[in-house]
Amino acid sequence: MIALLVLIRKYWIFTTLFTLTVITVLSLRPLASLPPVPGTDKAHHFIAYAALMFPTALRKPKYWQIITLSFIGWSGAIELIQPYVNRYGEFEDLAANVAGLGCGFLVVKIIEWLIPINSNPK
Repeated sequence: MIALLVLIRKYWIFTTLFTLTVITVLSLRPLASLPPVPGTDKAHHFIAYAALMFPTALRKPKYWQIITLSFIGWSGAIELIQPYVNRYGEFEDLAANVAGLGCGFLVVKIIEWLIPINSNPK
């Protein structure tokens, strides 16, 4: 577990950009109908953005607040673009995304409290 956390901290930029790319592609890909996956649309948004925040919160660079605000702005932009690609942009999705970001940060804080990790990764 600690090795995985250290790996995520080391490659946080790659992990974050990969996650952001996947979220963007899945959010803007035109669909005839939503795929049959377990859970609700809002739960999917929540989980995706919690996963997006996790590496940044784990590494916590000095400009992490700006990155977090950028995630919120990106999420809002996706919701505004979705109606133009045969999708639905919803304020509730944006709210689920922001809640997911907060939860991702909180999960990292709980993990750091339970499992001491080297505070200065290389």
